[in-house]
Amino acid sequence: MAKKKGEGFQSAAGLIRYFDAEDEKALKLSPWLVIALIIATVVILEYLTMFYPAG
Repeated sequence: MAKKKGEGFQSAAGLIRYFDAEDEKALKLSPWLVIALIIATVVILEYLTMFYPAG
């Protein structure tokens, strides 16, 4: 089978256009907020497993 040469660029251009359009409506979170939420989740889960063990 022969491959089409321009196929990769066209599909990449469509993805770029899609993500640019969705970016305006997306929920914007600071990277530091995401890190803080992850750390808080880990701390809460560790606390719960320490004081409320399974079984």
